[in-house]
Amino acid sequence: MGILENGASRLVEAIAINSVWEKKRGNRTVVVKRRNLHSGQLADLTNLYFRVANIPIRFWSKLDEWRRWEVDCFEMLNGDCFQAHASGRRRVAEKLPGESLWEHLKRGTLTTQMVRSAALEFRRAHRFWSDEFRGRWSHGDASITNVIYDPKTNRARFIDFEIYHDKSLPAAARQADDLLVFLLDLVGTVRTRQWLSFATTFLEAYGDREVIAQLRSRLDLPGGLAWIWWGVRTNFTNPAKVKGRLTNLSRAILKLNLTESPPPLARGANVVLQSTAS
Repeated sequence: MGILENGASRLVEAIAINSVWEKKRGNRTVVVKRRNLHSGQLADLTNLYFRVANIPIRFWSKLDEWRRWEVDCFEMLNGDCFQAHASGRRRVAEKLPGESLWEHLKRGTLTTQMVRSAALEFRRAHRFWSDEFRGRWSHGDASITNVIYDPKTNRARFIDFEIYHDKSLPAAARQADDLLVFLLDLVGTVRTRQWLSFATTFLEAYGDREVIAQLRSRLDLPGGLAWIWWGVRTNFTNPAKVKGRLTNLSRAILKLNLTESPPPLARGANVVLQSTAS
């Protein structure tokens, strides 16, 4: 790892915007996330870098806005079984069962079934309407660390909603960025013979051709300041390796016809948009 990569890694580690811990409440375990001192200034500084580097995400820098968005998104996606609420400078949510896919990735226990379950949760979450975006919802930081998998139910769920997409972007572009973030986590960690299989399994299960077409247009490596963030996302994997894998993925997307236009809705078919965080 070079001087630039080391510096970027230290910068990311230094952005300690939140403290997170677990505690027992009766027979439940809850996760408490608290905004640290000077978190607003750190978020603003990071957002300046995102703007200059033309990276389409932002931290929620204002405490009230962050707290509302965290709780609302958690309730929207996980409120069927779990609860969250705000308290002072904190957000408190029930701990989701299972482990993050990142833990499985590090141990070498990530499976095709887990990847497919993650894709189905991406697809479900991306169908929610968002008043904040005035369109379909997107996560903003849909990394593999923020996907929790429960083997008992074969269900994946999202956590951590402190980053959001630039609201000027259309829904398909925001959601394509979610897919890209997840795939970039796999690029530098999954073994060569598994990479393309995991990536195509993920996209086939996700299934939204419009979003996948947007994703395919974003598979070129960036230059300039934006590369630092891509380096973070790929764990500073050799750029040539990343480029080769993404090129192969682009070809596979075409071969599998994953960007063809979906068939039109049948006459009289109903489309139901679910309520959302606002």
